[in-house]
Amino acid sequence: MSTTELKQIKINLVTWINQLSDNDLITFLEGVRISTANTDWWEGLSTDQKKQILSGMKDADEGKVMESKEFWESLTNA
Repeated sequence: MSTTELKQIKINLVTWINQLSDNDLITFLEGVRISTANTDWWEGLSTDQKKQILSGMKDADEGKVMESKEFWESLTNA
């Protein structure tokens, strides 16, 4: 895509955003803007946090999961 095409797309987006009245859509777009401006959240995690997440993902891949209802019942029956 050429520089000229990119500039036109940006102009079109700005025009469209200026005409928006849907608060939910505006909030969503603000979230996208903020999330793309920040660094990757993974890089902000500690080594221990990363290990815990990866362990949980491995458990899920291996089918070592329980339904939400089971989880909450196990807490109330503990």
